Amino acid sequence: MRPAVYSADVLRRFLRWNRVATLPQLKELLGTEAAITVFRKLKELSYRTSYSHRGSFYTLDEIATFDERGLWSFDSVWFSRHGTLVATTEDCVTQSEAGYFASELEDILHVPVKEPLLQLVAQGRIARQSVSGLYLYCAENHQARQQQLRARQASPDQTAVASVGIPAGIVSDELRAAIVLFASLLDEQQRRLYAGLESLRLGGDRQIAELLGLDPHTVAKGRRQLLARDVETDRVRAVGGGRKPVEKNARGDRCHPQADGKRNRRRPDQWSEVDQKNYRKDRLAA
Repeated sequence: MRPAVYSADVLRRFLRWNRVATLPQLKELLGTEAAITVFRKLKELSYRTSYSHRGSFYTLDEIATFDERGLWSFDSVWFSRHGTLVATTEDCVTQSEAGYFASELEDILHVPVKEPLLQLVAQGRIARQSVSGLYLYCAENHQARQQQLRARQASPDQTAVASVGIPAGIVSDELRAAIVLFASLLDEQQRRLYAGLESLRLGGDRQIAELLGLDPHTVAKGRRQLLARDVETDRVRAVGGGRKPVEKNARGDRCHPQADGKRNRRRPDQWSEVDQKNYRKDRLAA
């Protein structure tokens, strides 16, 4: 039997048309279940892996048009000339003129950056400095870091935008209580978007997060969604999110001919002849 022959041209044509694709899509396209076969063919074409969506999307170098930061996106899927999110974050911080606060990096990269920043600091690849109560992430090189800090101090407006809190003299205790009460009546998506709105209106992801009992990254995500008008009107959670559905009428299932005594349904082909007869009698009696 002759071995199957897979053509990289099939992948090229598909990606040129669709711009990005997932591994399951490419497997189906080639008619194989072996991921290594897909990657072997992608390697022939010089491909890129997304740093967003947990690296689950792929494109080709010939398709991606990177900006001055080395970033490119399609349908909210983000790719970097530097490859992974960690490498991209490191390059952004190292090459920045005045360092970055986490919220500023998230606005640039469009993904949460807390974990890669902590990883880079722990590995000694970047440094961080406390500025106005927030960590400013800077280059590891001492001379470059000092230049970034001086540039940040020369631009106090940038620091104020990142660190500003809710003005105590403007927002009364009654209004704070009303904000908390109103947020408690919202579903998950609405609460995230409302927190993002208040962050834009009053200023400060961290302060709004503390007020509403949310993670600052959740507030930042809501703010980014509002600015990008990236809002789902017909879904609260992502697909697969939330508690798993519970079978209704579980008590009746125990007496059902499909039940095995442990509330596990049996397939029709597993019913015994007696089960089927008894079930028909029960239906007639009902």
